[in-house]
Amino acid sequence: MEAADFYTGIVAEIYGPLRSAVQDPESSAAFVREAGSPALELGCGDGDPLLDLRGRGLDVEGVDSSADMLDRCRRRAREQGVDVVVHHQRMEALDLPRRYRAIFLAGPTFNLLPDDRAASAALRGIRAHLAEGGTALVPLFVPTPTPAEDIGRLRTAVADDGAELRVSVVSEERDDDARTQTTLLRYERHGDGESTVVDRPWVIHWYTRSGFERLAAEAGLAAVSVQDVPGTTLLHHRLRARGPHAASHAA
Repeated sequence: MEAADFYTGIVAEIYGPLRSAVQDPESSAAFVREAGSPALELGCGDGDPLLDLRGRGLDVEGVDSSADMLDRCRRRAREQGVDVVVHHQRMEALDLPRRYRAIFLAGPTFNLLPDDRAASAALRGIRAHLAEGGTALVPLFVPTPTPAEDIGRLRTAVADDGAELRVSVVSEERDDDARTQTTLLRYERHGDGESTVVDRPWVIHWYTRSGFERLAAEAGLAAVSVQDVPGTTLLHHRLRARGPHAASHAA
């Protein structure tokens, strides 16, 4: 299941209250200030940290493949009194009218692309949308298997209307040859005498460092640095365009 189909309906509703971590806006704001504006957040979801960056006056747009998540982002923007421009497109099929000094993912959303072919398409899109001298930031990680004791364990939260929200891991499969880990997640909503239960496969595709740099190079991007993120398993890959742009976009 692709991310565009995964983050819909009950999953989009539960995502915010039950997210495992909130994206730190400071590192994204620092990257945008360093790389320059305009900026584009890939996989902006329901607005973290995009809305915070807009609240700081930074010229940042967002793009996401889930219409439901973008609806939540727009609603949150209205509630916060923040103007925001978001685009409903898949990361691997970018076609926007601007080039950007900074293109970034705030978390490892790139790992949601199901295979190297989709990753290559996304990297070519990044390359085509980078302004001259622009920088892209792509966080990546290698997932660890879910501990056996966590299979079936519920995480819960309460919705604004008082309904109980739940998410749990039902099962998990790992394919080291394909570099994929598929976790079957169960999303539940119980309230007002009604219950909704949905099972969806969450697929993580990972890369070796050399393999990702090869894909980037084939897309016309050069790796300028790779940094560990303290306290996490993330690697931040910074990329810049190599040679003339392969596509023309309005400035």
